[in-house]
Amino acid sequence: MTTWLTIGILFTFAAIAFVIYRWGNIECVGVTPVRTFTFIAILFTSGLDVGLIMFPLTEFAGYADLAANPEYGFSNPLAIEFGFWAFLIWAFYFLTCFYFCVIEPRVKFFEIPVIKFINNLVIIGTCAFTAYLLLTNLPWYLPELGDGETIVSSFYLIVFVVIAAAVYSSTSIRYVRTLSLASTWLFLGLISLMWAGAFMSAGSGVGEFVTTFALIGDYFGNLHHFVLPLNDYHEFYLFWWFAWSIMIGQFTSRFVGGMKTYQVLVAMMVFPSIPIAIWFSVLYYYSANAIPTAGFYNLAMVVVGITFVINSLDSLIRLYTDNLNLTVQRFGKVKYITGNLVLMCGLTLLFSLDFLQIQWVGALAIALILGCFGYIMATKYRRVAEIERSPKENKIDFGKIELAS
Repeated sequence: MTTWLTIGILFTFAAIAFVIYRWGNIECVGVTPVRTFTFIAILFTSGLDVGLIMFPLTEFAGYADLAANPEYGFSNPLAIEFGFWAFLIWAFYFLTCFYFCVIEPRVKFFEIPVIKFINNLVIIGTCAFTAYLLLTNLPWYLPELGDGETIVSSFYLIVFVVIAAAVYSSTSIRYVRTLSLASTWLFLGLISLMWAGAFMSAGSGVGEFVTTFALIGDYFGNLHHFVLPLNDYHEFYLFWWFAWSIMIGQFTSRFVGGMKTYQVLVAMMVFPSIPIAIWFSVLYYYSANAIPTAGFYNLAMVVVGITFVINSLDSLIRLYTDNLNLTVQRFGKVKYITGNLVLMCGLTLLFSLDFLQIQWVGALAIALILGCFGYIMATKYRRVAEIERSPKENKIDFGKIELAS
C-alpha cells in the first residue's frame, strides 16, 4: 500500500506542475459560478470534516512523544499537525477541481459506466467514514453522556440526526451557499471563543499567541518531510486526503467563478490554511499549557464539528445522487431521504465494525486518477492538448446558483 500511495503522490505533484505550466493563465469557470469568498467558503467547509475540529487535541501528545515516535523529531507537534491538514495537501483538491472544470467536459472519463460506479463507491464510502469519525470522537468530547470511552446509544442517535439533516439539505443545491457560509462563520466564532477562553484561563495575550503561531513556520522549513508518508499514521492521513480529492474537486469545480488557474491553486492552498493555522495554534496553546476544555468548550467544538459534518455530507450526497441519477426529481423527497439515510447509516456501522477502511477507499481514488491519465494518453491526447479555455457553455453568471434545484 505504501508503494501505491507513493506513486499516487508523485504523479499528483507532477501533474500539478504540468497544469500550471500549460494552462496556468486560463480563466476557470464552473457550471454554477459563485463569487470568490463564497467559493472559498464552499471549498473550506466541504473539503474538511469533523476531524479538523476534534482530532488535534487527541494528537498533539502523540507527536510530542519522541520515544514512541522518533520520526516526528524533525519538528514540533503544532507544525506536524498543520502539515497533516494544510497547505501542500490542498493541492490535491486543486488538481481535481481544475480537471473537472476544464478537462473532464472534453474527456468524459468519469461518465464511463464502470468508472462512474467506482467513483461513486469512493464517494459513498468517504461519506460514511465522515459520519463514523464523528461517532468515534463523541465519547472523548462529551464524556457527560457516557464514560468517556464507550460509544453509547446517545451518540448513535446524534449521528443519526446529523446524517438525516445532511440528507435533507442535499435535496437542494441552494442550501450549499448558506450552509457553507454559516459553517465558516461558526468556525471563526469558535476560534475567537477558544482564544478568549485561553486568555481568561492562563492570562495569554497576543504575544503568547504569536509565539505559539510562529511554531508553524517550522513546517515550511521541513516541507519535504511531508511529501511522502512518515509512518503508518501519516499514510492513513494521505490515503484519507486522496479519498476526498476526486469528489471534492468534482463538487467545487461547479462553483469556480472566473479565477485564473494559478489563482485557483493559490486560493486552495493558502486561504484554507490560514484559519487552520490559527485554529491549531489556539488548540496547541490549550494542550501545551494543560488548559481544560471539558464542558462548554468541548460542547462548542462538537456543535461546530457537527455543522462541518452536515456540510460535508450534504456536498457528497448531492454529488453521488446526481452522478447515479438518484435525484429528488426522479424518486420524490420521501424515497430520496429514506434511501440515502439507510445507506449512510448502514455504511457508518460497517466502518465502526472495522469491516471497511478509508485506506482502501483512498487506494481506489489513486487508481481512478492514474486510470484517467492513461485514458487521456491513449484516446484523448489531441483533444486535451488543444484546450485553451474553460468550456464555452460555462458563463460567469453569479445568479445561476439561485436558480439551481
